[in-house]
Amino acid sequence: MTAAPRARVQRRPVHGVLLLDKPLGLSSNQALQKAKWLLRAEKAGHTGTLDPLASGVLPLCFGAATKFSQLQLEADKTYETIVRLGVNTRTADAEGEVTQQRPVTCTAGQVMQALEAFTGPITQVPPMHSALKKDGKALYEYARDGETVERAPRQVVIHALELLHMQLTGDAPQLHLRVHCSKGTYIRALGEDIGNALGCGGHLTMLRRVATGSLRAQDAITLEQLEALPDDQRLATLHPVQTLLQGWPHITLGHEDAARFLTGLRRRGPWPDAEHVAVHGDRPRALLGTGHVKAGELIAGRLLTPVEIGQILTQTAQEGMSHAV
Repeated sequence: MTAAPRARVQRRPVHGVLLLDKPLGLSSNQALQKAKWLLRAEKAGHTGTLDPLASGVLPLCFGAATKFSQLQLEADKTYETIVRLGVNTRTADAEGEVTQQRPVTCTAGQVMQALEAFTGPITQVPPMHSALKKDGKALYEYARDGETVERAPRQVVIHALELLHMQLTGDAPQLHLRVHCSKGTYIRALGEDIGNALGCGGHLTMLRRVATGSLRAQDAITLEQLEALPDDQRLATLHPVQTLLQGWPHITLGHEDAARFLTGLRRRGPWPDAEHVAVHGDRPRALLGTGHVKAGELIAGRLLTPVEIGQILTQTAQEGMSHAV
């Protein structure tokens, strides 16, 4: 007997940002595809990958929000991590084979000195077990084949390195750290480098991203929570597209100027120069896109289409009705 075909999910236009609290064990793309399926969204993308062995906030962009996903790639990040001292592993985390063990003889004062030394601009060599590509192939693919390739050092900035807890004795000496850093920082490499600077080595046993830019894990939702909601309430978990533009100067255009701006025409006004601005229309109040201002001219950047703006207004109205019910 032939099995009945599975019912296809009816996709719909969905616009906004889902702050997902990604669980351990899922890749960023697996988490994205699951959320996309739950929301029945037509178009989705993430704002940069989060390691499968890391949990925490992963902003997922839907519809028009995908036009601005690059902004979160550039944002500073904040992580909490635990560095197990005394043990180096091949992957600088708990999954890798142990390569060296050393006694932990450092003092609390030496730990504080090391943390201070790793605060500010530093140079990192990307770990072999990373998604960075060389000659079109991810480094972890070379590592999986037993190869080590040359990696160029890169400059990153550790804005703050806070010691949350320290244990230097016992069976599992460790440092619990909060790291506020620039984009492109490898926390596994940082943990290993701190351990090596202390003369004992180290690897990560926990990694959680607690913030990306102004978006925080405490405001995020899990896949389990999203799945538990009725279908008509899931859209209400989305944050507006302009969430990705927090902190930007705002310009509001009247109806005629808004229509012209959406065609790419420059607009003149009494605005100060700005490298980037979020542009809204006033009737109805809606995000039009981004731009920059130079010498009193507003120059379009990434624009929403009239169709997308209409769909966002409809979606917002539906969410309001859902809340009312």
